[in-house]
Amino acid sequence: MISELRTLFDEWIGAVARAVDAGVSRYARRPQIVLSAQGADVITATMKSAGRSPVLPEVSFGLSNGRPTPPLPAEWEAAFRGSRMEMLMTTGQVLLRSLDFPRKAESFLDGMIRSQIDRLTPWAADDAVFGWSPPAIGANERIELTLAATSKQEILPFVQLASGLGAQSLALFATALEDGGAPLKIKVFDEPLGAVGRRLNTPRILRGVLASAGVAAAVACLVAVYVGGNLDAELEQLKHRISERRAALRLGPNGASALGLLAKRKQTSPSSVVVLEALSQALPDGTYVTELRIDGDKIQVVGMTQDAPPLIRLIEKSPQFARATFFAPTTRAPNEPGERFHIEAHITPSFGPGT
Repeated sequence: MISELRTLFDEWIGAVARAVDAGVSRYARRPQIVLSAQGADVITATMKSAGRSPVLPEVSFGLSNGRPTPPLPAEWEAAFRGSRMEMLMTTGQVLLRSLDFPRKAESFLDGMIRSQIDRLTPWAADDAVFGWSPPAIGANERIELTLAATSKQEILPFVQLASGLGAQSLALFATALEDGGAPLKIKVFDEPLGAVGRRLNTPRILRGVLASAGVAAAVACLVAVYVGGNLDAELEQLKHRISERRAALRLGPNGASALGLLAKRKQTSPSSVVVLEALSQALPDGTYVTELRIDGDKIQVVGMTQDAPPLIRLIEKSPQFARATFFAPTTRAPNEPGERFHIEAHITPSFGPGT
């Protein structure tokens, strides 16, 4: 089981590394050079995308032990370094076969073709590179495609050429004809190469990143356990203090119940709503209050009435008030309809007995 898990992990690392390298190769601004065979031993290089390099005219050369013959001009040598190379292979270098599969097998084409490659081609799966055209729906609801395959030995000179020139990546394509006669490019090989001394070992970097992430996760778990333990202890202390505070609130400084103290304070403190209600009932019709101030157990009323002296007796008749008196002279202005009075009285607590 450990061996299988290790194999699956290595395959996953390889797939992620290829995806990362492909993404870097695709989006990095680097020259893109297309190679095509012109005859048996002549290769023509065309600059498809210049990147940061100047656009160069086509150049033709032969191959000898994976090296261009004659040597390339200096500007082409510079253009090849860090570039993406695409090679169009001839029909003599690639085996083409038409295949069909059940339509339900479309999601499993890679595994099905890879498992049969030694039967479909003269090479074993480890000795061959291959690809296939986009599947098309044919007769009887079956999918049809064209398989393109060649041996790794056949593409070795091109890999040596790309590596020797310092190319960043190499892609090999086979050309097939569709039913309508239009040419169709089938990718059989696409791998990052990297210049000597500058190639990044992506799988190793991924393993390092995963290992670092694992170590960071372990450290985070340890810190969480330690901090969580401290927080639990602090929470228990806080609960204990809250319990003590609640117990202290239940009893006053002299041991009396805090709720009893609150009730007593409520009974001995004046209620503004009750005071207003009692005042409105005590004052006669035609009397208007313009100012009202409640200060502790005292109330001061300023207003307008037709006859101010009887107000003292009316206010004292209310059980809510006592010891009513004028705290300022009563006045009558020529432009006012009545007398302006200023009365002060003591308030009897809202829920307590009269004093």
